[in-house]
Amino acid sequence: MAEQAQFEELARQLTAVGAVKRDMGRILPPDCPAGSATVLTLLGRHGDMRMSRLAELLAVDMSVTSRHVAHVAVRGWIERSPDPADKRSRILHLTPAGLEQLDELSRRTTRLLAERLADWNDEDLAQLTRLMTRLRASFGDCRSTPSRPSAPVVDETTRTPAST
Repeated sequence: MAEQAQFEELARQLTAVGAVKRDMGRILPPDCPAGSATVLTLLGRHGDMRMSRLAELLAVDMSVTSRHVAHVAVRGWIERSPDPADKRSRILHLTPAGLEQLDELSRRTTRLLAERLADWNDEDLAQLTRLMTRLRASFGDCRSTPSRPSAPVVDETTRTPAST
């Protein structure tokens, strides 16, 4: 079992990850703030979905989700179509322009990581990815209640079940 001091140092290091996230936020295009980038990323990863599902994935209320969706819709990055199962609801999906924007976000993020981690070897990068995947899995779905089982862990780099 890890010592208390190890957990304290880990907490300090996790707090410092905020600086990494801020640096990554600085590379976003001026018309695509972090909330918009997250909406595009989630739609790209999970596919078409209702606004309520997006709010759940964002872990924010519907009013915040609506603002983010309005921002990306005005720019033509997503479309809102009637839900065939419930005409009162809307299904959100990426447009070709949204896919282009998502590709641009990915290129910028990849370029930044490649620059900042240029002195890391492949093994170190793979280990960091494995450990961050495992850390995220240890926390499970932050939106679920403690009594609900968490989803199976998938290694994002290989898209296979992760070993823990």
